[in-house]
Amino acid sequence: MTLAENILSKKLGKIVHEGDTVEIDIDLAMTHDGTTPLASKAFREITDKVWDNEKIVIVFDHNIPANTSKAANMQRIAREFVNEHNIKYFYSEGEGVCHQVLPEKGHIKPNMIIAGGDSHTCTYGAFGAFATGFGATDMGYIFATGQTWIKVPKTIRINVEGTNSRISSKDIILRICKEIGRRGANYMALEYGGEVIKRLDMENRMVLCNMAIEMGGKVGLIEADEKTYNYLKNKIGEEELLNLKRNRISIDEGEETYYKRITLDITDMEEQIACPHHPDNVKPISQVVGTPIDQVFIGSCTNGRLNDLRIAAKYLKGKRIHRNVRLIVIPASKGVFIEALREGLIDIFVEAGALICTPGCGPCLGAHQGVLGDGEVCIATTNRNFKGRMGNTKAEIYLASPAIAAKSAIKGYITNE
Repeated sequence: MTLAENILSKKLGKIVHEGDTVEIDIDLAMTHDGTTPLASKAFREITDKVWDNEKIVIVFDHNIPANTSKAANMQRIAREFVNEHNIKYFYSEGEGVCHQVLPEKGHIKPNMIIAGGDSHTCTYGAFGAFATGFGATDMGYIFATGQTWIKVPKTIRINVEGTNSRISSKDIILRICKEIGRRGANYMALEYGGEVIKRLDMENRMVLCNMAIEMGGKVGLIEADEKTYNYLKNKIGEEELLNLKRNRISIDEGEETYYKRITLDITDMEEQIACPHHPDNVKPISQVVGTPIDQVFIGSCTNGRLNDLRIAAKYLKGKRIHRNVRLIVIPASKGVFIEALREGLIDIFVEAGALICTPGCGPCLGAHQGVLGDGEVCIATTNRNFKGRMGNTKAEIYLASPAIAAKSAIKGYITNE
């Protein structure tokens, strides 16, 4: 069976296969400041008591600090829900992006079934969890019952092989987006494997699973291994960790039935850039080198983690950004921010001319902290570059790795040198 089938079968206590529709218990439900008010409204139409106040996590990350009175009122409604139902795990302004905070705090573990009121909930599949996004009505029902229905998805198996020191996990996932296309994995599981995936740390595995939704994917999945357990070692109890190891779900690649198999060899691959206006409009960097830019954003739930900041700082140390460029750096969480301060990374960014903002989503959703002007061009380490994504339909967004973003900020145009 595929990894998705294995995880769902284990949870249900019976064998299920692609195409089966099942009712399933949720292990963890998450919403943020943008989706909690709508989910809580749907919840109140069903009941007045949440199914489990310790299995709901609420994070303020999208519009923080509140940039409008409307955003402030939505956060007020969300806080009222948190207090009314004594939600145990509430991460308020400044804690960071939900998809960094939850793994960091030890909420995400292998074999879990996770429902999130955000499309990039698929990030958690990097831990071998079946994690997917839901709309507000579904999240309200889950808050009330702890259950939902799922159609077992078909699976595309993606093996990544080869060695190339210039290629990052962001380059890999952009190349996969080009291969599969924006609708090529609609309601499917993307199962990543191969020697390259085995070598990646958890931060880089999260990059791959984060962007499964950009191809229409229901989930992105990577089999849990020792790197997964090492990441969790200081985040959960020893007995719980041992239990996870004992119940590890492994797959025998020769036995599963996949909808499609893809092999990507990165050995001779160039760095990849997603051009306007979709993540699957991907080109080798040689085809876009020299494109003038106005803004660079390093951050988001895709590439705002500590290692991303280390990579960016490596190229920015002792340099100044181009006079025509704005560089915005936003650590993905308070924990990342604090460690970046300790390591001197924030000093490097500030001395290079960067703006440092509160941990959160920042300009990615186009509400504040870096909205683009007419005709402006931004290169970002985010996951989406739809028209209007950063607040202006007359602007253009290119997606790239932290290394490319940092190098481009110095030059004033897209470059890998």
